[in-house]
Amino acid sequence: MQLVIVESPAKAKTIEKYLGGDYRVLASYGHVRDLPARDGSVDPDADFAMEWENYADKAKQLKAITDLAKTADRLILATDPDREGEAISWHVQEVLRAKKALPKAVERVTFNAITKATVTEAMQHPRALDTDLIDAYRARRALDYLVGFTLSPVLWRKLPGAKSAGRVQSVALRLIVEREREIEAFRPQEYWSVTAALEHDGTPFTARLSRWRGDKIDRLTIGDEGDALAAKADVEAGRFSVASVETKPATRNPPPPFTTSTLQQEAARKLGFSADHTMRIAQSLYEDGAITYMRTDGVQMDSSAISAARKAVADRYDASYVPDKPRHYASKAKNAQEAHEAIRPTDFGKDRAGAGDHARLYDLIWKRALASQMASARLERTTVELTDGSGLHALRATGQVVLFPGYLALYEEGSDDSADEEARRLPRLREGDAPAKKNVVAEQHFTQPPPRFSEASLVKRLEELGIGRPSTYASIIKTLKDRLYVRVEKNRFFAEESGRLVTAFLERFFEKYVGYDFTAGLEEELDDVSGGRAQWQAVLAAFWRDFKPRTSEVMAFQPSEVTAALDEFLGAYLFPDTSDGSDPRLCPNCGAGRLALRGGRFGAFVACSNYPTCKFTRRFAQGGGAEASGDTGPEVLGTDPATEMEVSKRSGRFGPYVQLGEGKEAKRASIPRDLPGDLDLDWALKLLSLPRTIGPHPETGAPITASIGRYGPYLAHNGKYARLTSTAEVFETGMNAAVVKLAEAAAGGGRPQRGAQAPLKLLGQHPRTEAEIKLMEGRYGAYVTDGTTNATLPKTIDKDALTLEEAAQLIDARAAAVPPKGKKKPAAKKKAAPTKTPAKAATKAPAKAKAKPQAKLKAKPAPAD
Repeated sequence: MQLVIVESPAKAKTIEKYLGGDYRVLASYGHVRDLPARDGSVDPDADFAMEWENYADKAKQLKAITDLAKTADRLILATDPDREGEAISWHVQEVLRAKKALPKAVERVTFNAITKATVTEAMQHPRALDTDLIDAYRARRALDYLVGFTLSPVLWRKLPGAKSAGRVQSVALRLIVEREREIEAFRPQEYWSVTAALEHDGTPFTARLSRWRGDKIDRLTIGDEGDALAAKADVEAGRFSVASVETKPATRNPPPPFTTSTLQQEAARKLGFSADHTMRIAQSLYEDGAITYMRTDGVQMDSSAISAARKAVADRYDASYVPDKPRHYASKAKNAQEAHEAIRPTDFGKDRAGAGDHARLYDLIWKRALASQMASARLERTTVELTDGSGLHALRATGQVVLFPGYLALYEEGSDDSADEEARRLPRLREGDAPAKKNVVAEQHFTQPPPRFSEASLVKRLEELGIGRPSTYASIIKTLKDRLYVRVEKNRFFAEESGRLVTAFLERFFEKYVGYDFTAGLEEELDDVSGGRAQWQAVLAAFWRDFKPRTSEVMAFQPSEVTAALDEFLGAYLFPDTSDGSDPRLCPNCGAGRLALRGGRFGAFVACSNYPTCKFTRRFAQGGGAEASGDTGPEVLGTDPATEMEVSKRSGRFGPYVQLGEGKEAKRASIPRDLPGDLDLDWALKLLSLPRTIGPHPETGAPITASIGRYGPYLAHNGKYARLTSTAEVFETGMNAAVVKLAEAAAGGGRPQRGAQAPLKLLGQHPRTEAEIKLMEGRYGAYVTDGTTNATLPKTIDKDALTLEEAAQLIDARAAAVPPKGKKKPAAKKKAAPTKTPAKAATKAPAKAKAKPQAKLKAKPAPAD
């Protein structure tokens, strides 16, 4: 018997169909062991010796692998063809070696696609484990461990509120924070454009003013309304005719097939997928045998695939769409590793695969790969200049005509930039033509700051800088979100307060280690290890030699020293120069104290030096001074008549709130969004008095209360809840209305009736029943439904990354576990118990309880850089 080990059960099931009866294929469910999350797992003093520990939730799977390995004649390690796949195979081998269950024959096979031909071919060409790739894995894993377990404690102790820092995540975060600084430092500049709406032979087009009163017009030339209106008047008064028509032929070549990075970028642009979601779907398509391996930097396809693509193009179009020679591509990315093919379909004759998001991503991959072997598009770019009779004023129109679409007939690459005006359509014009002038418009504009990063542009920038590996970008971005260092709004990254502070700390005290060139250089050294050009312990030793002393040095600083250093480092951001030349650090509240950065248990903030006499504070993230932020510190609303304590309105890390008294014992209440901004003392006292007791329930006698919680206003009674629609209802709802609302909530399960709530997402048709599957938000969290069966999402599944197949499996499992409504399982007929002798009855073992089915093991993700 020959034992084959792969990562996932889906892959195992597919491969076992391709191999003969002498093969058994088992899944490891990802990595089977890792470095324990405690100090000492990597020992720099012992040549970076590493202590590994088996995952507790892999015990059952490891036992199954071990039991079969003891009887196997040959062990075939067939995990993914990359560094992580090599590492998983090595870990499995080492676990079996420790259990004395390793077969005499151990071989490694790799394949780039899960098809019968590629799998059976790979089995005929086994090799040994690649020690260079294993060393590269160990180097990266040890490096990330040492950085995390050495740097994070420094953050926790010296920077209150900080969570942790990673080697590559910190550099990616710096990119986002630096872009935020650029946007804040940007000063918009006013400019005006003058355009004329023209028409010729029934075709409308637009021309912009390019020369005015004999001078060339650039974008910022017309800087005020007066000049703009004067220029508009001149254009309206002039009679413009075509002075020149310049036509240039142009050629656009197709982009190469997808790499990991470009797939993530294009899926973000065209499909709105996160990098993490893209990789989940691509992994599933790979395991289904639909596409080749999806973690690759290579842009070249196999020669047989190129031939198949060219044939598919000829079958779909005609011979003119097939280039004379096959196209060959070379990667331009820094640190690119081209050991694998580009991402492509395994069968170019199959233009559809899967359903829902799977089908959309496959369609993108199929079109991109096919287009890469299509003919170039031929264009004609035209520039038309029109002048008035005086020759002092000129208009310019640009556009293009597609003479032959070539690959554009199938696919056009997305872009993060706005559409080029050269892509506009123009009528055919000749010298002397005088298009009809329909309208002239003068428009005001302002220069725009650089755009915030999207997932696509961030991935592109990381790849350009050579930071990290494309296969880890999804986990890097997910980590930044999970740590709340960044937030995403309208598909753009915004740096959060905690992310800005961590970045400032690292730039001030660990500038070298968040440097782009240093990080990219370290990536090159790690790539040298995987290529056998460097020794992994030597790379680690060189890094550790400087990094460890620096962390010890920073750890010796007092927190106050760290805060003072950051106050100076961030001075220009926190306290920019004022327009009237006054001191930007002067406290706006007391007019005497000086503002400075301070540290608290919940993070950094700006405070007055005259504390506690002056209680002015400002959140750290509100750079630009109090005037710019609109925060003038605590606003005293009045005095509570009952306690005679001061009531104030303040701004905290979770938004505005009201406070009664001072110190740790002060009572606080958040200000709901539906209350007016100019909150008065009466409303403040109402909020501070919550919860409000309405009275005893007429049936139970237990009190009914009204309050405001995490999810808004609500009623409570005996552990049951009912929602209220506004803050005002908390104080206005009487006993009768409260009893009715609680009864309605109980009848409806505490949530709106079915059909009243819009789905979070339409996932597509069930692959087997064809029923529409929806993702919904329920009282107890997100769930999926096909209209008949509801299935709650496990905590291990991110609703934003949920795939159609995962949803279908959840629904199928739920339907199988619960009998249809109105039907009950027939009771099992009891058999008459045979008469037993006392002796036999005494020796009979007690019946075992029916074992609960064990939950499926989930593959652990590969560790991120």
